[in-house]
Amino acid sequence: MNSNLAYKEAPREEVINGELVAMSPSPGWNHVSVAGNIYHIFKKYLKGKKCTAIQDGFDVHLTDKDVFEPDMMVVCDRNKIRRDGIYGAPDLVIEVLSPSTSQRDRGYKKKIYGQCGVREYWLVSTGEQAVEVYLLQGEELVLDQVYTIHPDWMLEGMKEEERARVATHFRCSLFDDLNIALADIFDDMLP
Repeated sequence: MNSNLAYKEAPREEVINGELVAMSPSPGWNHVSVAGNIYHIFKKYLKGKKCTAIQDGFDVHLTDKDVFEPDMMVVCDRNKIRRDGIYGAPDLVIEVLSPSTSQRDRGYKKKIYGQCGVREYWLVSTGEQAVEVYLLQGEELVLDQVYTIHPDWMLEGMKEEERARVATHFRCSLFDDLNIALADIFDDMLP
C-alpha cells in the first residue's frame, strides 16, 4: 500500500471534553495557505528567541479531557514541549476557521484555552479575510479587536478619513516589535 495513501486515510482526532472527535476533512488550499503564512511570519520573527512557533499537527494537552490540535501556536516555556506534544497552555493559539469546526473553536475550545491560561487567541476567517484577536482576562479570552481586509469597492466608498482609520497592520500582544500585515496573512489565496 502507498504510504502516502495510508497517511491520508488515517483520521486526525482531538479529545474534546473527554470525547474523541474526528477533525474536519482535509482543509482546502486557502486554509492551508493562510495557516502556513502565519506560521512563517512567526517562525522568521522568533528565530534566535526563547519562544518558538509550532505548526499544525502537534497535540496540545490541556486537561485530562482536552487534547487539541491548533493550526498554529507559540510556546515560550520550552519545558512544555515534549516529543509527543505540548503539555500546558501555549502563549498564543491560532485557529483558521473551517465550517465544520468553527462552532467548537468559538465556543468550547476558546473557553478551555482561556481557563488553561492561553494569553492570546486568534480566530482567522479566510472567507472574510479577518483576524479576531482575543486576549486573556482572568480565565476568559475576551475579544480585543477584529482586523479585516476591506475589498477595493468598499474602500472606494469610504471617505478619506474613514480609509485612514482602516488597519492594514496589527501587533501581537506578546511581541511589541512584531508588525503583522494583513496582506501577508491572506497572501496567495484562491478566489
